[in-house]
Amino acid sequence: MRLLIFGTGVIGSLYASLFAEAGFDTTVYARGARLETLKKKGLLYLKREKVTKANVSVLSELKDDDEYDFIFLTVRENQLYQALEELKTNNSKCIVTMTNSMDDYNEWENLCGEGKILPAFPGAGGRIKDDVLDATLTPKIIQPTTFAEISGMRTDRVRHLSLIFKQSSIPYQIVKDMHIWQLCHLAMVVPIADAYYEADNPAKAGYAHKIMHKTAKALKRNLQFVRKTCGKLSPWKMNIFLFVPLPILTFIMSFVYRSTFGEKFMYQHSINAPDEMRELHKKFYEYMENVINITEAESML
Repeated sequence: MRLLIFGTGVIGSLYASLFAEAGFDTTVYARGARLETLKKKGLLYLKREKVTKANVSVLSELKDDDEYDFIFLTVRENQLYQALEELKTNNSKCIVTMTNSMDDYNEWENLCGEGKILPAFPGAGGRIKDDVLDATLTPKIIQPTTFAEISGMRTDRVRHLSLIFKQSSIPYQIVKDMHIWQLCHLAMVVPIADAYYEADNPAKAGYAHKIMHKTAKALKRNLQFVRKTCGKLSPWKMNIFLFVPLPILTFIMSFVYRSTFGEKFMYQHSINAPDEMRELHKKFYEYMENVINITEAESML
């Protein structure tokens, strides 16, 4: 089984190290300063507080006939289309898109080939400091690695991907509709990131009651919108946010923002990828506004 990780930020580096530990033939594709670091030092990561070097190959150029069983696309949303352009002529048959996005998956397949896209989303967080990855998987109960065929069918490649995650000790879940799942995810993470950008001291956002109240209110509103538009939330546990009273949800959000979990899985990405998160903010709320306007127009007919 040959695996390629396209993108070597926190997410790509973590999954690459886990796949390599599990014994898979793992290659990472990198560019720029990160490429030079990987060539010089290798992929270094913390394991039980000890710096370890992952057994991965480092690639700076992907040839069309260089085939992999799965290509894991772990780039930011604002780098997605450039990456798909690079991959469109490669002979590999499956691209696992582990990217924050609300775009139509058919749009991606029109670009890189019909049947190539397998939508997914990682469950991980952390940082790279002094060229060493310090990251971990999100607890399964909160957010396992999530994926599904665009059609929702349980195909052979879905089963093969499940086995890869299982062998790599990566918690995972298979859902019926990745688009709805990603809408729900964005409904949650957009206001979470907004809170950091609005706070005078982002690291202390959890102590700003007005910001936490605004975040909890936006989270409820966004998920109510998705449930009304799509008919359901995915995963089902997202409904809990709708039933918890606003004052209690505000308190819970304050606690999470102040926790080590919040620092690793929320703060780090929001601070390190503000351009991506602000673009996702724009796209999500534009989508929300357009759907509301269309619904109001139809009700007047």
